[in-house]
Amino acid sequence: MPAEGVKLIAHDEILTFEEIERVARAAVRAGVRKVRLTGGEPLVRKGVTELVERLSRIRAISDLPMTTNGVLLSEMARDLKAAGLARVTVSLDTLRAERFAEIAGRPELPRVMAGLDAAIAAGLLPLKVNVVVVPGRNDDEVLDFAALAARLDLEVRFIERMPLGRWSDCGLAAKSYVPSARIRQEIEGVYGPLAPAPSGPDQPARVFTLPGGRGRVGFISPLTEPFCRFCTRMRLTPDGRLRACLAQELELDVKGPLRQGATDADLSALFARAVAMKPEQDKACFASERMMSQIGG
Repeated sequence: MPAEGVKLIAHDEILTFEEIERVARAAVRAGVRKVRLTGGEPLVRKGVTELVERLSRIRAISDLPMTTNGVLLSEMARDLKAAGLARVTVSLDTLRAERFAEIAGRPELPRVMAGLDAAIAAGLLPLKVNVVVVPGRNDDEVLDFAALAARLDLEVRFIERMPLGRWSDCGLAAKSYVPSARIRQEIEGVYGPLAPAPSGPDQPARVFTLPGGRGRVGFISPLTEPFCRFCTRMRLTPDGRLRACLAQELELDVKGPLRQGATDADLSALFARAVAMKPEQDKACFASERMMSQIGG
């Protein structure tokens, strides 16, 4: 989050649960089969378990995961599972309490760690942890996170820092991110060669099993190994826009047509338009003005 926070929008500018469900059903008719709840932070949305339940009733949705910062997860994991959530990914950039407080702005690491345990106990599996590795901030914790994967039998995914909201060119200075190859080399120096694990063709992460078969590590490399040509993802923002590309300002208004009487066919057609808007490129040109905290992971 920016230190000054983000500009709040009026409550009636945010999509209702009914509207989100209707858009999700339109997406399914257009061929979408996986819906992820993300943010900002989805667990601060009042009544989010109701939204999970609504979406879980859409039979054609084959996978319903959530990405969360994990702070409220220990309190909500069981209810989320009961409502139909399949699994969770927790964004966690450090395992050190003081560093967490500095990065997140609040001393909540114990609650996040309790959230990991609660997710496992509730069966929100496979559990994944996303780590954005930043030079001089948390790049000395790579082996700590690998050990976490081995101890809790979860998947830790190391992500190259993306230049959203701060840089306008198609790349990032070499000193501002840690290449995945360097992270993998550090892990293999302790654990030995990593064995490839199965993953879907449209997944951005390359996943490996840690020697001994307990836990996995993955690498998401938008800068050194771009995956734009394989991207099949779109985002629906809280204020009702379909975002065709994470890295660029390519959006379609959904809320307007939705509230002006659009038919189900009209809404499904918006997804076809959004797909057509996705840029044909081998690597992302990070030209987004919005921060990740505003558009989600």
